[in-house]
Amino acid sequence: MKEKLELLKQNATSDINNVSDEQSLLRLKSTYLGKDSQIMQVMKSMKDLTIEEKKEIGKLANEVKSFIENLVKEKMNEISSKKENKRIFDNTLPVGDEIGSLSPITIVANEVAEVLKKMGFMIVSGPEMEKEYYNFEALNIPKNHPARDMQDTYWTNLGDVLRTHTSPVQARSMETYGAPIRMAAPGRCFRNEDIDACHENTFFQIEGMVIDKEVSISNLIYVMKNILKEIYKKDIEVRLRPGFFPFVEPGFELDIKCLICGGKGCPTCKNSGWLELCPCGMIHPEVLRMGNINPDEYSGFAFGIGLTRMAMMKYKINDIRMLNSGEIRHLKQFKVK
Repeated sequence: MKEKLELLKQNATSDINNVSDEQSLLRLKSTYLGKDSQIMQVMKSMKDLTIEEKKEIGKLANEVKSFIENLVKEKMNEISSKKENKRIFDNTLPVGDEIGSLSPITIVANEVAEVLKKMGFMIVSGPEMEKEYYNFEALNIPKNHPARDMQDTYWTNLGDVLRTHTSPVQARSMETYGAPIRMAAPGRCFRNEDIDACHENTFFQIEGMVIDKEVSISNLIYVMKNILKEIYKKDIEVRLRPGFFPFVEPGFELDIKCLICGGKGCPTCKNSGWLELCPCGMIHPEVLRMGNINPDEYSGFAFGIGLTRMAMMKYKINDIRMLNSGEIRHLKQFKVK
């Protein structure tokens, strides 16, 4: 076991030092420190050792584990530092008195992404002009399925579709990374909606997915509540309603009590006191198969948080149309810190 641990340390050092992006680093973190990693296998096999061997191997295993954890942390800081340096503007350019601002949706998207990264999620992206296969068929929505009627969409002459949700990135991630995986994908979506105070034809979501062994609904609820608490800085009252989505089984609608009216009822929540925030559920076995993942070995959950609605709740914006209006006076309220 000593030789195995030493080899593991050498391999981890080489692999981690050679990565240059956050996604690859998070995958390596899962490989070397996840519950199915070699280090965990060594620890599980210690039950067959003598007391003296347990002391020796246990100490060495913990040292190797701590070494890899520190290596990942240092590499993450290095990657983050390089990212920040790339954002530095050319200081030779003239700078006016006006300080730029971020859209409230961008602010919330960044905050949610940071919360998920702390829970081991990697942040990925996908195309806004999507293939029909990834937008529908890979998500268990074949041609002529009634669920397509719920997403009256925008098509190109070449047969591509402006994605109606960020779920296609889920399908692409399964193909690319396999299982186990924790991923999240923020992005813009498009649907032909009847526009009102809480519906627009362009909106933002963040898709989240976890696939591993023995994943359950309770894991999903924990992640959702943790996100809401971190974003709103307080416990948020939520409810789960049964909901049909072809790519999850069972499926749910997660609602939050309207933070604009406090649950009393207003135009934003359609006078119900609740706002639909997030379709979610356990990933359908057929979707796992389409992603080349064995549903008999792995299970998972997925969710699609409405970032636009989260921003409305956070900043008490009572009409979604303000966010896409291009009105500069609205954006100036959200200054870069």
